[in-house]
Amino acid sequence: MWAALVLMGVLLFGGDAVGQSAGQNTGKGFAQSDVHPLTGRHFANVMGIGGAPWLNRPERESEENVEGALDALFAQGFLKPGMTVAEVGAGTGYVILRIAKRVGPTGKVYANDIQPQMLELLRQNADKQGLHNVETVLGEVADPKLPAGKMDAVILVDVYHEFSQPQKMLEGIRASLKPTGKLIQFEYRKEDPAVPILPDHKMSVAEAKKEVEAEGFKLNTVLENLPWQHLFVFGKALQ
Repeated sequence: MWAALVLMGVLLFGGDAVGQSAGQNTGKGFAQSDVHPLTGRHFANVMGIGGAPWLNRPERESEENVEGALDALFAQGFLKPGMTVAEVGAGTGYVILRIAKRVGPTGKVYANDIQPQMLELLRQNADKQGLHNVETVLGEVADPKLPAGKMDAVILVDVYHEFSQPQKMLEGIRASLKPTGKLIQFEYRKEDPAVPILPDHKMSVAEAKKEVEAEGFKLNTVLENLPWQHLFVFGKALQ
């Protein structure tokens, strides 16, 4: 398991990483603080295209139980066939393409990423699997570029902790959700030192609740049956 930690370190901080640290210029003409003002949490570096093989590693299912997580989300009605679902930071499509199969031909998924190379790999994977209900979206560091008011759910899989402008991203995500829409967030458990992931890529329940609820959400459910991750389900808070 510790090989995953070493590999993530190489991919995130080595020469192949194309993401910028949050304190660097983002390419949009401004520099951003590298900590969250409410929790003091350090923003993590973004995994670049060099990390694509790690996203698709054969042991990922045993480490993260993605299928089991989706089983639980569908069983509890947070996700349903026919829904419109987006994943922000979809990478190569490991999660969102599984959701595309489950929502079926009457549903639709939006696969967002800020890296065109990741979206190209995702499109290739969707084509190989014969999925025709997938639309890719090239986002920005402060705007997911999702259509307003159309999403039944937005999924964040181990990616929120990398946002350099989390408040603006959550604002955009909230705007994309229907009134009853859900924000579903996976995060590696900071409370568990045995989880072999770099510390900046982990979050505690308290951090997630404080940061996300401050942007117009309400934590409804925390599922704790995954090997390494918290699974949070937020609804829109009344405003």
